[in-house]
Amino acid sequence: MKVKLILPALTEATSPFWRPIKYHLFPPLGLATLAGYLDPDDEIDLQDEHVETLRLDDTPDLVVIQVYITSAFRAYALADHYRARGAYVCLGGLHVTSLPDEAAAHADTIFLGPGEDIWPAFLADYQAGHPRKRYVSQVRTLLGLPPIRRDLIKRRLYLVPNSIVVSRGCPHTCDFCYKEAFFKGGHSFYTQTVDAALAEIERLPGRHLYFLDDHLFGNPRFAAALFEGMRGMGRLWQAAGTVKSVLAPKLLELAVAGGLRSLFVGFETVSQANLKEHHKYQNLNRDYTAAIRRLHDQGVMVNGSFVFGMDDDDEAVFDRTVDWAVTHGIETATFHILTPYPDTELYKRMAAQGRLLHSRWDEYDTRHVVFRPARLAPAALEAGYWRAYRDFYRWGNIWRSAAAKANAVDRLRHMAYAGGWKKFEPAWDWVIRAKQVTHLLPFLEEILEAFGKRPNAHGQAATSSSAAAAPTSAPPITSER
Repeated sequence: MKVKLILPALTEATSPFWRPIKYHLFPPLGLATLAGYLDPDDEIDLQDEHVETLRLDDTPDLVVIQVYITSAFRAYALADHYRARGAYVCLGGLHVTSLPDEAAAHADTIFLGPGEDIWPAFLADYQAGHPRKRYVSQVRTLLGLPPIRRDLIKRRLYLVPNSIVVSRGCPHTCDFCYKEAFFKGGHSFYTQTVDAALAEIERLPGRHLYFLDDHLFGNPRFAAALFEGMRGMGRLWQAAGTVKSVLAPKLLELAVAGGLRSLFVGFETVSQANLKEHHKYQNLNRDYTAAIRRLHDQGVMVNGSFVFGMDDDDEAVFDRTVDWAVTHGIETATFHILTPYPDTELYKRMAAQGRLLHSRWDEYDTRHVVFRPARLAPAALEAGYWRAYRDFYRWGNIWRSAAAKANAVDRLRHMAYAGGWKKFEPAWDWVIRAKQVTHLLPFLEEILEAFGKRPNAHGQAATSSSAAAAPTSAPPITSER
């Protein structure tokens, strides 16, 4: 059987004015995971439109397309194309689960929710000749998950080919998050076994890892055991966690000992009223300053996430947020415009209040205003968002943020990472177009490793326990993916 797995490009990823490196970071793990259930004799073609031009003149028997909101119209066009060519087309993903009737008009079968239980059920039905039109996930477990078909991933096209996911969902219920809509009807947070997660890590070459889990620290018992198991592997890794998890005793130290060097933290807003309104209780009444200090003291870089446009936000929110982030020495920041995704509680509330402006899904990208803000004009919100990015990454603010570090070495590392990530976009673009992005991975590893080396009382670099335990001959970094 000929099977084609497609990740269509997000609309914003095709713009020549947006940052191409963002869409060359991670390979399509979801599709590679589904491929693990296919027969070894199947002819499988996995294509990611973010990093390659799709071939559309082929004749696969089965086509599977993963759909996000800003790739929905592109996904539907591809689905219609392959159905016209006689292929059996399946659609799944966040957007399909949120708007199943819309997606069903373009597919032979749709999948609602995560695929670990419904994808193998579909394959059995398809091979028996009677596939259903709709499959709805109800059994939530990662036990017995087959190995991800990483051999299908074109590793040389990604900066971070060693991405990994060891859990699904998140234990929290922020009302703007897709998670509750996607996982409805069953558990919304569950993990692999620690042994299975460690085995997957062992299969990955090189040193660097990026955990794409929504909240790697979400189950403290699992996380602690995972971090203990990673001690001595010599890995350098990045992940996402919450302010609450950072402040929890001992868990961060275990993560750092296992190789953590950079953490994506959803601060979202410094307004307590906004946190309450959007049910982000894991941040409520937490000491953000203490969390940042704790991360930096452990040699962990901070990528702070912030959302503009909540009901307590006014014209001052942009400058106030940027100044706060810069003053606290955050290395990188990700800004977003509040976006009510379909089937989330935020979307339902906005719809009930008549505040939604349109349903042009291409613009639901957290860069465009798609609702009527409470205290800001839509144009002011959009302009403030772009200004926040410009201001945070001005050389003057990069230096001011770096100056918050305690010593000259840390300040230089901050400048190199923040400046290199945002200020050299033409160079990134050239490397990407030359299909050489993987050669930048050693540079990323070098910076991450350097951040883990903390000055001791004598002003000398003190290597963290994970680096000290690293083997003297770590697996080589190669361009072979």
